[in-house]
Amino acid sequence: MSELIIQFSQWLLTLTQGAEPWDSYARYLPRLMDGVWVTLQLVVVSGIAGFIMAIPLALMRISKSAWLWVFPYCYIFFFRGTPLLVQIFLIYYGLSQFESLRNLGWLWTDVLSQPYWCAIIAFSLNTSAYIAELFRGAIQAVPKGEVEAAQSLGISRRKQYQHIILPRAFGIILPAYGNEVILMLKGSALASTITLLDLMGATRGAIARTYMSLEFFLLAGALYLMLTAVLIGFFRLLENWYNAHQHAMNMSLEKVDPQLRDKHLEDNVR
Repeated sequence: MSELIIQFSQWLLTLTQGAEPWDSYARYLPRLMDGVWVTLQLVVVSGIAGFIMAIPLALMRISKSAWLWVFPYCYIFFFRGTPLLVQIFLIYYGLSQFESLRNLGWLWTDVLSQPYWCAIIAFSLNTSAYIAELFRGAIQAVPKGEVEAAQSLGISRRKQYQHIILPRAFGIILPAYGNEVILMLKGSALASTITLLDLMGATRGAIARTYMSLEFFLLAGALYLMLTAVLIGFFRLLENWYNAHQHAMNMSLEKVDPQLRDKHLEDNVR
């Protein structure tokens, strides 16, 4: 892929013939594309890690036991109440203040001292707090009738969460979760403040060499817009697939199982 981008960049250079800012765009395109790749890695890896962390946090948050809900409450309060930039600095610059951490061997040299992993840790912790709060509200918004129906069938509490409550809650939070991922994409630009060459870091590097601030910031904004458009389209497709029951009124009656058809459904489809 990198070779294709380099060849495309060279082809663009032959077309621009020194005309600015297009010549600089073509020259720095490979670096910007490398930055786009790093940005996508940050969003995807931290998004998955944050989602996994958010589920137990949300379950503890709705617990009636103070011993369980106090920790996630404080955790969510801290990460939602402090700026993401402060959290990044606390992890990247703050951890190095502890000698015990610097003596952890490979865990320090390969992970905790590297800007890439520090950014992922900060983004994961931050987004997990927001997603946990989304899940908490969604779990409490699951219709009681569905839970009572599961209880009447003798389904265990664990299976209720596994097959009914959590899947239903995920469908409820999908629109808000898509917005959270988009906000995380835009927040990933802060990773450049700890020397990480993501899209914004690569842009700032190009500006430092060409002094074309306006031109390259406009290009970076256009690339962020393209990434956001892709995410919006992905989550819209995911929402239409996962919450297909909400769009049943737009379905053709011929696609409905004949055993499920009744007069009420036929009247609504019409």
